[in-house]
This record gives sequence, structure tokens and C-alpha cells, in this order.
Amino acid sequence: MRLVRLSYPLFHLFPLHMNFAAISGSLRTTSYNTGLLRAAAGILDGHTVDIIDWSNVPVFNQDNEALGDPPSVADVRARIAAADALIIATPEYNYSFPGGLKNVLDWMSRSAVKPLNEKPVLVIGASGGNYGTVRAQLALRQVLTHMNAHALHRPELLVTQARTKFSDDGTLTDTATLEVFAKVLAAFVDWTTRMNAPVTTT
Repeated sequence: MRLVRLSYPLFHLFPLHMNFAAISGSLRTTSYNTGLLRAAAGILDGHTVDIIDWSNVPVFNQDNEALGDPPSVADVRARIAAADALIIATPEYNYSFPGGLKNVLDWMSRSAVKPLNEKPVLVIGASGGNYGTVRAQLALRQVLTHMNAHALHRPELLVTQARTKFSDDGTLTDTATLEVFAKVLAAFVDWTTRMNAPVTTT
């Protein structure tokens, strides 16, 4: 894995320790979107970025739901619930986000424990084309709105022409993209701090 040095230090952007859960919409070994999450872990140095493997989550079936969460579903639910915020990196398939990711979100919307309710969420994505997952992100934001998650709307990270910005092993190597990503993450840390701040009354 090749490390890319940014032109300015980042530690001052993230003064408080936070725990971020992270989900990639792609299960491919060298996925660009999983690479974005690994890049986030590097930028958020000193914080926890828990990249969740959801590959064993079964297709949602209400008959099975009556028996309780399968272990893989319970694991994803608990890790999102324990996090201060969630980062979702999604590819774009057929003008939307992948069905596997939608299935995970469907499971998370069920039962008494709904871990995305009022959870700060950052939606990002990388694609091989010129649109940078803009349509997938729009579709995903619609679902998150129904789940009452607090998605950050601006700034966005829409990585286009991903094959020119990642190495063969899925590592983000493009310096300009890394620096934009750092600014997006700084805004998300601020958003998470504000969304999770205790409510005060006067």
C-alpha cells in the first residue's frame, strides 16, 4: 500500500476522539469504495473507524425476523449503534445504490433497536464514470431520510474516473481527492459534534 502525504497536517481538524462505523456498498476485494473507507481511517488518525463486513447478512425475510436477528445482523446493528456516526461509501449500479446495501439498511430499520435513528451519516462514493455516484447518493439519501438519519448534505465527495485515482489494490492515491476528502471529513466531524450535542433548555 502506497501512502500519500498531504500538503498540510490534519490532526488539528479532529480534536475530540470519535468512533465511526463505516460500510462499503461493494464487497469486491479491491473495491474503490472500501478504499475510500480505508483512506478515511488514515485521515482520521487517532480516531476509530470500524469498517463493517456485512457479507454474511441474509436477504431480509420477515419469517426469519420473527426468530430474532441472525448473528450477522445483530453484529452490524450493535456496531452502528455503538458508533458516534456512520460513513457509507457506495458505488452506483443502474442509477441507484447496490441491493445488498439496501438489504442491510432494511434490516437496520426493523426491531426496537434502530441504530440509524438520529445517527449522523456521511454518504460518499466512487465510480469509474464521470458522475461519481451522484444518482446513487441521491437514492441513498432518500432512504436515510425515511430512517430519520442525519445525513450531511454539503460538502459532498463524488469521486469520478476512479481507476485513475486508486492503485490496483484499491488504495486512494490521488492527492487532490485526498485533500478534498480531508475537508469533507472535517465538516462531518463538526456535523457529528453538533448532532450529538446534548440539548439544552433555557
